[in-house]
Amino acid sequence: MEKIGILIEIKDGELKKTNFGVIAAARDDSHELYAFLLDGSGAEFKSHLAYYGVQKIIDISSTEGPLEWNPVSWSMAIIHAMEHLGINTLLGLTSSQGKELLPRIAAYLDAPLVMDCTDINLTEHTVNKSQFSGKTIATIKVNGIFYIYGIRPNAFEEKPAPCEAEVIPYQTGPDSEGLIVKEIKQGASKGIELSEADIIISGGRGMKNSENFRILFECADVIGAAVGASRVAVDAEWVPYSMQVGQTGATVSPKVYIACGISGSVQHFAGMKTSGLIVAVNTDPEANITKNCDYYIVADLFEIVPILTRQLKEIVGEDQLTGTK
Repeated sequence: MEKIGILIEIKDGELKKTNFGVIAAARDDSHELYAFLLDGSGAEFKSHLAYYGVQKIIDISSTEGPLEWNPVSWSMAIIHAMEHLGINTLLGLTSSQGKELLPRIAAYLDAPLVMDCTDINLTEHTVNKSQFSGKTIATIKVNGIFYIYGIRPNAFEEKPAPCEAEVIPYQTGPDSEGLIVKEIKQGASKGIELSEADIIISGGRGMKNSENFRILFECADVIGAAVGASRVAVDAEWVPYSMQVGQTGATVSPKVYIACGISGSVQHFAGMKTSGLIVAVNTDPEANITKNCDYYIVADLFEIVPILTRQLKEIVGEDQLTGTK
């Protein structure tokens, strides 16, 4: 069986849910899955990873102790583990961490790298990815000795496939002296990372100013959603660039995308077209977004969003009382 490496991401002490989609992308009867963890949590997450079909969990640490976050030392640790285990193919998320590590690993191994894959065949080494603002889907044939792929978050559904898993400790050398991480700061955006969110509520020109984004954050807080924005809202400095969805911002694939006061330019649609369900709220019945959404509400967002928030609070409150989700 061919060995496939999977770079597992941890956030706030928990496995990112989008890891399970990457596992699903790699899993079939001809592959043995090796999950790489770099924070000493292999034993802690063994049952979770085994439930989704990971057979081997490589618990990577330094000979000097835990591996603190450092993109150079983490990349080298993964490379050494791949070479030690005879792994030629590595998958990870097209996330902030994935964008730090996967290109470094590919460069060191002189390997082809394809990021933001929406479909993948590891037997044929072909991948699909969106091009030209989402107007076309390219199928790319990849040739090489090593293969490095970044998977678009939420592009693959998580699929349980329980199996027996083994935790294998692996020690690497000390942290790299070439790069020292002195401080890690949280970005200006609030809440859940866009690429990880199951639900996103975004605002555009119709929000009118930065203060009005408060109603979107209030709604998002109720249902555990992320808040995004169009380029117009970012260019107006109402919200930070980290919230921008679109061709020049984040590409997202949530289960539900709610667009508030967004006209629906081609560039914005390119960043959210793979959403499971698209709902738009706009006073203009002829806005471009009407052509690309599942439900369109012709109304004032400043009336609709507060109503939605109140009703969601009632539903969430009832669920908490009954113990349901």
